[in-house]
Amino acid sequence: MSQVTTRNPYNHDPLERYDLYSKADMMTALQQADDCFNRWRHTDFDERADLMHKLAGLLKKQIEPLSELMTREMGKPIKESRAEIKKCAWVCEYYAEHAEDFLKDRIISTDAHTSFIRHEPIGAVLAVMPWNYPFWQVFRFAAPALMAGNVGLLKHASNVTGCALKIAELIHQAGFDKACFQTLIIDHEQTTELIKQPKLKAVTLTGSDAAGRKIAAQAGKNLKKTVLELGGSNAFVVLADANLDNIIDTAVTARFQNTGQSCIAAKRFIVEAPIYDEFLERFQKKVEQLKYGDPLDEDTTLGPMARADLAEELADQLQRSVQQGAKILIGGEQSKTRFEPTIVTDVTVNMPLMQEETFGPVAPVFKARDKEHALNVAAATQYGLGVTVCTRDPETILKQLHRFPDGAVFINELVKSDPRLPFGGIGISGYGRELSRAGIKEFINQKTVYVKTGQRLRNDNFMV
Repeated sequence: MSQVTTRNPYNHDPLERYDLYSKADMMTALQQADDCFNRWRHTDFDERADLMHKLAGLLKKQIEPLSELMTREMGKPIKESRAEIKKCAWVCEYYAEHAEDFLKDRIISTDAHTSFIRHEPIGAVLAVMPWNYPFWQVFRFAAPALMAGNVGLLKHASNVTGCALKIAELIHQAGFDKACFQTLIIDHEQTTELIKQPKLKAVTLTGSDAAGRKIAAQAGKNLKKTVLELGGSNAFVVLADANLDNIIDTAVTARFQNTGQSCIAAKRFIVEAPIYDEFLERFQKKVEQLKYGDPLDEDTTLGPMARADLAEELADQLQRSVQQGAKILIGGEQSKTRFEPTIVTDVTVNMPLMQEETFGPVAPVFKARDKEHALNVAAATQYGLGVTVCTRDPETILKQLHRFPDGAVFINELVKSDPRLPFGGIGISGYGRELSRAGIKEFINQKTVYVKTGQRLRNDNFMV
């Protein structure tokens, strides 16, 4: 039987070996999920919320072992791992408290005596998730999906298989039926086969635009609903009136958090000419203070990249940009999974570092002639996940939101996900939304109910 092996990206030691599911195992899991859905969909919100609060409590109680597992499997600095687990607890609590309100019947005034929209779950949803935020990416799907009455199947990245199994274990420990959420250790070919099955109702994927195209094509052939949160090439725009005292630390975090391995990381720094030299000097000083080391060490602020092939891909993007005239200000060296924090200048809009998604600790800094030039360059991308604009005059940017082809605009703050706000992109950054009210409604049947005769119903909430 085929196996997957997880490895510590810092020292490259093997961690665990796991057997892949057989086709029979996978089909059994899907049948169990479908059977469970037919029970779970009839539970009330109070019961679901109680279990979700228990899940949040388990996450909080087990922060240390969960964080260590995550750090060992994908190299995230331990302090960042702890923050990720806390955020997972938050999203569980958020949907426990708000799901019922989000999904209550909505009265619509029509010619009928009564007409309303009822929100009903659709069934088994497959989540194809990446390794860079191995807990958060899953929980921001699982919390709304389970609270809506759906059931989940997880196909996680193979290098974080331990995290994937632990997530399912935590959900079961909280009291959810074991078939309500299942981790499947399957490969890409098996994933394709699973998507074909009628009992699977939808797919959500977070990953690269290349992965998104494949999953969307497979789901489309089988008429399955999809939500795709794909790559990003987020601009971090620094206008001439920006307060550098307030945004330099933000800029460093925006690029180098999680060793730069984030779809919403700042990928392109676009700085207006009058402030360019000062920004670059101060940015460089802060970047040089980053400390590479064992990610389990409390003092480490920059860990290894998750896999050597990813580091090599980033090195190739850097080298191709240098061949086109870019200059490495600091860093640039790569050995296996270690990649020095790197700042690149003299970049142009057509270079790989400005056009492709870069997943790692490399920061190209572009000098814009003026504000108009800066905003135009920020918008010159096929991606559309998010953008940061730093300025003392946010009102002017608020009047020009239409100029940014992105799912999110953050002013004087790095782009980040928040359970209270919709999250997702446009263009080759994907479609659909996660989190907030919008996220829980993605895998819901919004059923129209129209009553022509009979007494008008007076209750605004018809959930039974």
